[in-house]
Formats: sequence, C-alpha cells, structure tokens
Amino acid sequence: MRTGLRVAVVGGCLSGLFASTPFGARADEGLWTFNHFPSAKVQETYGFEPTAQWLDHLRMASLRLPRGCSAAFVSPTGLVQTNHHCTRDCLQQLSSPTNNLVQDGFYAAKPEDEVKCPDVEANQLVGITDVTPQVREAVAGREGQDYGRALREVLAKLQRDCAGGDEAIRCDVVELYRGSVYDVYKYRRYQDVRLVFSPEEDIAFFGGDPDNFEFPRYDLDVAFLRVYDEHGAPLNTQANYFAYAPRDAQEGDLVFTSGNPGTTERLDTVAELEYDRDVVLPECLVYLAELRGLLLQFSAEGAEHARVAFAKLFAVENAYKARLGQFRALVNPGLIDSRRRAENELRAKVAADPQFQQRFGDPWAAIAQAVSHYRAVADRMEVVEEGRGPQSDLFAYARLLVRAAEQRQLPDIRRFQEFTEAGFPFTRQRLLANAPISNDLEKLLLRAWLVQLRRVLGPDDPLVRDVLGAQTAEKMASDLVDGTRLADPNERKRLLMGGIDAIKNSHDPLIRFAQEVDKQALAIRRDVEVNVEAVERRNAGVIAQVIFAAKGTGAYPDATFSPRVSYGTVKGYDENGRHVRYYTTMGEAYGRATGAEPLALPRSWLRARSDVDFSRKLNIVSTNDIVRGNSGSPVVNTDGQVVGMIFDGNSQSLGGDFGFDDNSNRAVWVSVGAVKEALTKIYGTTRLNRELGI
Repeated sequence: MRTGLRVAVVGGCLSGLFASTPFGARADEGLWTFNHFPSAKVQETYGFEPTAQWLDHLRMASLRLPRGCSAAFVSPTGLVQTNHHCTRDCLQQLSSPTNNLVQDGFYAAKPEDEVKCPDVEANQLVGITDVTPQVREAVAGREGQDYGRALREVLAKLQRDCAGGDEAIRCDVVELYRGSVYDVYKYRRYQDVRLVFSPEEDIAFFGGDPDNFEFPRYDLDVAFLRVYDEHGAPLNTQANYFAYAPRDAQEGDLVFTSGNPGTTERLDTVAELEYDRDVVLPECLVYLAELRGLLLQFSAEGAEHARVAFAKLFAVENAYKARLGQFRALVNPGLIDSRRRAENELRAKVAADPQFQQRFGDPWAAIAQAVSHYRAVADRMEVVEEGRGPQSDLFAYARLLVRAAEQRQLPDIRRFQEFTEAGFPFTRQRLLANAPISNDLEKLLLRAWLVQLRRVLGPDDPLVRDVLGAQTAEKMASDLVDGTRLADPNERKRLLMGGIDAIKNSHDPLIRFAQEVDKQALAIRRDVEVNVEAVERRNAGVIAQVIFAAKGTGAYPDATFSPRVSYGTVKGYDENGRHVRYYTTMGEAYGRATGAEPLALPRSWLRARSDVDFSRKLNIVSTNDIVRGNSGSPVVNTDGQVVGMIFDGNSQSLGGDFGFDDNSNRAVWVSVGAVKEALTKIYGTTRLNRELGI
C-alpha cells in the first residue's frame, strides 16, 4: 500500500506475475544498491567481477532525473543520453502551435542552438553514508504520532547537515529494507539542462499505445541533453562518462543497468497487497479510463488541442497499461498464496521463539490495522491529496505557493519533504519554470477533478459544499482559469518571494481556492501520516529486521527511486509456445510500417531508406531486473561501455512491482548500433556524431 510514500515518487494512479521471495534473489534478480552490490556472486556466475573502481565509475557517470527517469553522461563535455519520452515535457514546453518539437524532433546544429529545458534537473550520486544508528536512536521507544514526528525531524536534520546549505547539493535519506537501514544519498544537483537532440515522436514511440509494454518492439526512444555548470559552460565530465561500445550486444552477453527504479512492493505484507488488489488498482483503472476518454475527446476537437494534450494523454495511457498489468498480477491467486505462505512461515517463527516474540510482537497485525484505517479515509485522501487528485498545472502552482508560504515559516525538521532545504530547490524550479499553459486543457482537467470530487465524496460533503457551493463544475473551472494570473511565471515568483503576507493578501481566485481545499487536504494528510504511514513504517521495519537479521545485505531492498544496479544477460524468451528472438532490426521497422498512425515512419526515415542497414539491431531484450523509473538507464557491457538504454519492459515485466521471473521478465532497450545508424545515416547530426565518436 505505502500511501504517501509511494505516491510521492510515482504520482499515484499516474505511474507502471510472478511470486518470488524477496529475501534471497534468484538468477539475475535484484535492484542492488551501489554499496552492497553482489560482485562475488557475479564473478561466480559469469566470471567477471565488478570492482569498487568499476562500480564507482558506473555510479558517477549515471544520473537521476527527478521527474521519474534515469540518464547517463556519454561525452567529456556533459552530453547526457536518456529517452525521448523522458524529455517529452521539455519538448512540449519548448513547442508552439507552429513549432511542434514533440512531433517534428529537434537538433542543435551549433552549441548556441541548445535550448534550456524549463524544469529539468539532473542528480549525480557522489556519496552514500550509513545513518542507521542516528535514526534508531532518535525514534527509540516512540509510538504513533510521536514516532512519526521524531522520524521526520531526524531525517530532515540529516539531510540539512549533509547539504550544508549548498543548493548545488541535494541530500536524501533513503529508507532501505523498510526501515532496517537508513543511508544518506548525497547528490550533485544540476539545474541548467539543455536540449541537444530528439527524434520525431513517430519513431520514438513507433507502434503507439498498442505496442507499449510489448516485445518485439521497434522504437528509437532516445534523446540527448547537455548539463551546463554554474558558469554557463558545458560541464566537464572527462572523468565520468560512458563511451559508446564499438559493437552491438550479442546473445549471452553480460550487461549492467544503472538507474533509479521507482518503487516496488516485494516486501509488502499480504494485507497491503490485498488492499492494492481490491481497492487501489480497480479505482485507479476506472479513474484513468475516464481521464483517457476526456483527453481523447479533447484531442479530437482540433490539432492544437491534440498538441497540448499529447504529453498528458501519453502519461495516462502508459499508466493505465501499467496498472492493468499490476492488477492482473495480483488477481492471479498464485502470487498472493505464495506470499501468504512465506508470511505465515515468518510469523510462526516469531511466535515459536519467546525472545523473538518479546522483541518483535505482531507487526503484521499492526499493519493490517493501519490498512483498515486507511480504507476508511482512502477516498478522501486519494481524491483530494494524492493519486486521483487534480491534474491541473495551474492548481498545482497554487497549491505549491500556498503550502510554501506556510511550510517555509516552520523549522526545517517540521516541513513536508518538498519544502525542506533539501527538497525546495526542485520545487522552486518547478514553480518558476517558464512553461506554456493551455487554458482550454486546464479547464478540462480542473472540471474533471471537480466532477470527481462531488461524485466520490457526495454533494453534501462539507468540502464539496465549501468548494463548489451551488456552482457547476464547468463554470467554476472556467472562472478559476480565466481569473487567475498564475500562468505568468513572474506572478508566481512575486507570490513565492512575498511569502505568507503575499499569499494572505492575494485576491487570485485560484490561490483562494487552493487555500479552501487545503483546509481539509492537510488535515487528512496529517491523519494518514500518523495513523497509517507511521504505523506502517515502524512495523514494516520490524518485519524487515526479522529477515535482515538472517539475510543482511545479501538480500536487496525494495526500490526507492534512488540509484541501483542490476545485471543480466542478453536473452530471448518463450511466449505462447513460440520463441521470441532477443532483438528486432531497423529493416523490420520499415517492413512493419503502414503509413498510418501508429505505424507511420517519419519522413526522415522514409527519405533515408536506401541508406539504412536493414540488419542493424534496433531493440534488444535482456534479463536485467528493472521497473518504472529505469527509463533512460544506460545498459553497459563489462568494459563499461554503453551498448544501449532502457526504455520499457515487456508485458511480463508488469508484475515486477511484486516479484521477478527471469523466465520471461525482460528489460527492453534501444541498441547503441541503432542510435549510431540513425544519427549518421538518417539525421546527419555531424556535431553530435563527432562528440560521440561515431
């Protein structure tokens, strides 16, 4: 379940079977931390030992994009490789009705043509410090609200002390093994990130939604950015970048991915999984289906509507397919039954040992009680604060401004994470970004939320009465969007810099609306933090301690949208009685094209058809353990050279939140050979090719 903790990372409903025990990784399973990577096991299995120096280079050349993706440096001058779909927001923000970068692509032929993405940040992990003793000391003997407050305070202090007031440094306390281990991850933060190259949407997402989470696949889902330093010069990354491999990966090759898997639930209790199966996922699917329908209808009203809604529609369709895969995994009785057996064995072990029982009690019962409490408040929490909350950018600005004014008055240790000294620079960047706003789309999204608010909570609910009164959702949404000045970044800056007085004196209707909504939103958030998250966190940590005492760091922790390493081999798989080859080719993409969406190749590819090597591998699969958040992760060989980049998983990977099956779970990636072929023979990106050494 993991309410706010999970939603904060993956965006609730808008985020991606097989039963496996998460306490002893099999085969190539594992989302390993850099400081506890099983190098000896890799050496024993594959005859290659990743040394500490090799892993350090992997870590320093890899990046996290905090909006939910991964990336890597691929030149000595700050060039960054990631996915096209990871830059889609940037492309949309830089587009206009007459210059659609999402659809038409982009190439900066000269350095001065590189254009800054309004709200892209890149994080480079430069250090990991174990702070478990400090955290345990701070929360020792605490319960309920007292425990939650003590935990928030010590985490905020550790993050603040780590950063030392330097906004170029970001520090996150990462909870591992559900509270058995706490590490401080220290990042170098880069906020001047510029667009260098992206292909057309038609080839980056060739096959469209029907092909999403499928294989065979035929996508050039790649983009290049560049990180600039504080002096406005390309960042010097001479010591920390991946060179492109001279050849494509072959079947059986050992490969590594370094990325930031978002969240997994491989350590969740049966009660939590059953709640996801019975409540969270079904409601998410209904919500996403309704939102998809509204966006499709909106897009059909004209070319400009289709353009401005494109990124949101992609996110919704991607989330729907991912959530559907998760739901199908959980309704398979084999998964829950397997987890129940493992849980019962563990509970029996604790019950049979008086010392264990005295030390650990019954954390499973405590979590079940927290889940029961959340069931009673979930609708309100989800529709007001989290997974099914407002999708409007203007409302998001208003809420952030209102909360920033309140939160920034508090001591750092009492603030929500996004307003702490560690988290605020990214929040501020988002608030001040000069990104275009479509009033028509904003009205649609705000109206959709107001309709849902009334339907879910009921017309007589105090919040519904206070917010909507006698107005229709359509009129209120229209009045709010037409009346606000928050589309202007200068107005947002004025309110942000003015603090609490500026917010109190503001007559902006959307600011006042956000204040009204927040009266209840913050109350329900506090209730969930105390009665659900604190209980869940504490008792999940107790369960993890039982296992951790036996396995230690020989087991891998659940994903936390922090840097991890996975390893695997290039390998096909069997599906429905047939063998699926490990690669597709560029020639097969041409052969699959029909000229109609979603199988229409861009004009650049059609013009270059006679020049392209049809045998060149386009997409490849491997057994690397990945989940959402790994998009853009570099795939490297044993020489530390890039052979590809992750952009998806196959349909069998959608149960990866709950377990891993190396028989058919596959990571899907763009081959470096296809990138070379496209850049040299289709796009003619001379400057970029020279920098990449191709």
